[in-house]
Amino acid sequence: MPEMTFTVQWPDGRRRRYYSPSLVITEHLTVGARYEVGDFLDRSAAALTEASDRVQAKYGFPCSSAAASLRDIRTAAAGTSGSVEVLAFEGAVSESAGGGR
Repeated sequence: MPEMTFTVQWPDGRRRRYYSPSLVITEHLTVGARYEVGDFLDRSAAALTEASDRVQAKYGFPCSSAAASLRDIRTAAAGTSGSVEVLAFEGAVSESAGGGR
C-alpha cells in the first residue's frame, strides 16, 4: 500500500507533517490550497478514515498511524480559526500532485 505524508501550515504559522497510509489524501486535499480550519478537519478526517479502512480491509486491522495523524490534526485545530494551507505531498506522490473534492 503506498504511503505518504502531507505538510500543512496552520494559521499561526506552524508547519506540521502528517502521515497517511494511502494516497487517498490527494482526493481530499490539494497542494497550494487553503481551507478554513473546520473544512480542513472534515477533509482530513474523511481521508484518513478512508485510508485506515483500506488498511483494515487489506490487513485485518486499522492503521494506528492514520488515527494518530487525525488525533494530532484535531488537537491542532481545537480553538483555531483561519485557514490551513497544504504545502506539500511527499512520499509516493510528487509535491505538485493534488486532487480536490
